[in-house]
Order: sequence, then structure tokens, then C-alpha cells
Amino acid sequence: MSLPISIVIPAYNEGPAVAPVLEELKATLEKQGIEAEIIVVDDGSADDTGDNAHAAGVRVIRHRRNRGYGASLKTGIAAAKHDIVAITDADGTYPAKYLPAMLKALDRADMVIGARTGDNVHIPLIRRPAKWCLNMVANYVTAFSIPDLNSGLRVFRRNIVMQYFSILPDQFSWTTTITLAMLCDRYTLEYIPIDYLQRTGKSKIVAMDAGNFLVLILRMAILFRPLRVFLPIVGVCFSYGIVKTCVDLWVTGDKNISITAILGLLSALLVLLIGMLGDALATRLGRLNANNIAGVDTKDAFEYHPGATVESDAVENKS
Repeated sequence: MSLPISIVIPAYNEGPAVAPVLEELKATLEKQGIEAEIIVVDDGSADDTGDNAHAAGVRVIRHRRNRGYGASLKTGIAAAKHDIVAITDADGTYPAKYLPAMLKALDRADMVIGARTGDNVHIPLIRRPAKWCLNMVANYVTAFSIPDLNSGLRVFRRNIVMQYFSILPDQFSWTTTITLAMLCDRYTLEYIPIDYLQRTGKSKIVAMDAGNFLVLILRMAILFRPLRVFLPIVGVCFSYGIVKTCVDLWVTGDKNISITAILGLLSALLVLLIGMLGDALATRLGRLNANNIAGVDTKDAFEYHPGATVESDAVENKS
């Protein structure tokens, strides 16, 4: 028998989809004999998402206002009762049938991720070029071939993820951030191919999110692997300085090295020193405080019941 788990499902205006998702999830857990706590985090929905989730017999935590996908995950993970946590979406895109296999795989990994590389994958074509580019940058930063950078179906150990709460964003880039952070810190991530179904309702991701993801990847690189960012810049500056020096001395016949050549060489040295300092700090500081749950506003979330008011007790986080 597997260990008990907490399943966190962020939901924002997913009224029509949340009940079928919960029914499928509960049926899968019951069939496999998995003891689980299901937590739906209603992120300030304007529809009946909270009521439908509560009617399905699961624990519902509600944000007083819409705070974002990542904020909902942090709220749910912080409130979870069990040490093993799974996350999935409320829109019906991730089949629950993969969770038992993912739980078993957690015995040999720190996080198990459902890679959307199965036979039945519905990712809009317009998003695929941006996803490919982001994956290439992420692969370079982490020196790891990432099958799926931001899949929303994951199983992990709660204490490992909570140490990163202070840097995990409140928006959709939460999954990208935790993937990069754990790979850079050399945790073991295992990917299992899964299907990705047509979602119910309209997607909350917009085109500008691709640019935000790219900026996020570069920020994470500077935080965890600064030399992966600074060394290419050093190479460009140093190459320019050497080439310009050769041109000055042997092509133009000038006996003096130009200011631009010196500037290129000095820039290379300066950027290299900054990169080495950043790398030393990243190595020396190591992983973040495992007990830190910064970023979770407990006063902005409360246990939801039909008719509950904002004066209800705030969620108590497990420490």
C-alpha cells in the first residue's frame, strides 16, 4: 500500500469542469486503494467552482481575490496534511489514470512529472514554436534534456518544494520555476509520458506569457547557474578584443592597440569576474531554507463551505 498523499488542484472559473475532474480522480484513487486528501484551491472564482468542488466532497480553500495559479499551488501545498503531494489541473486536460504510476516512480526520484508526449496530446499549434524555443533555452541553462518544461501534473515531496517558496512566482511560471530550480540543484526528476486532453473552457494563458517565461528562465539561470549566462558574453567580448587587436597590429599596421580592442578585453575580464562571483555565491549558499514558506498569505485564504464569509478562519499551514 502506498503512502497517503495530498492532491492540490488550483481552480479559477472552472465551474463546469471541476466536478467531472474530481469524480475521475476519486474513482482512480479508490480503484488503486490510495489514501488521499484532495484540496481544491478556488482562486477567487466568479462562478460556482467552489460550490461544485465542495459538493464533490473534497476540501476547498478559497482565495478572497484572484491571486494566480502559482499562488493557489503554494496555498494548497502549505495547507496539505501529507508529505507527498500531487498537483493537477481542474480543466480536465490531465488524465488521473497516470497518478498511480507516478506515485510508484517517486521511490526513485524527488519529483515525477507527466510529460505531455503521449499519443493523444492537444497543445495548440500556435504555442508550439514558443514552447520549443523556451525548452531549448532551459535545456542549455540546466544542461539537461527537459521533455516538458511546464507540465501541470506532478508528484513530489512537500518539504523539497517548500524550500523554494520564496522564489516561486504566483502566476503560471510556477511549474517552470520549480523545474529549473530542482534541476539546477541536482535533484532527480523523472518524466512519464502522458496524454494531454482537450481542455474544458477557455485557457487562462495569453501570448505575452511566452516572453515572461523567457525572462524567468534567464533570471533562474543567474540565480542558480550564472556562468551559463556570463560565459557566452565573455566569449563574445574576448573574441572581439582579440580580433580587433590583430587588425590593429597586422592589418592596419598601427603599432598601438585601439581603445575598442582594450575595451573588449577588459569587458571580457569584468564579466568573467562577475560570473565567477555569482557562481561562488550560488555554490556557497546552496539550497534555500527548507522551512521557509514565504509567499503564502494565510490571511488571504480560508476554508470554503457554501455560504462561508470572508470572516472565516484563515488556513492553518502545516510546518
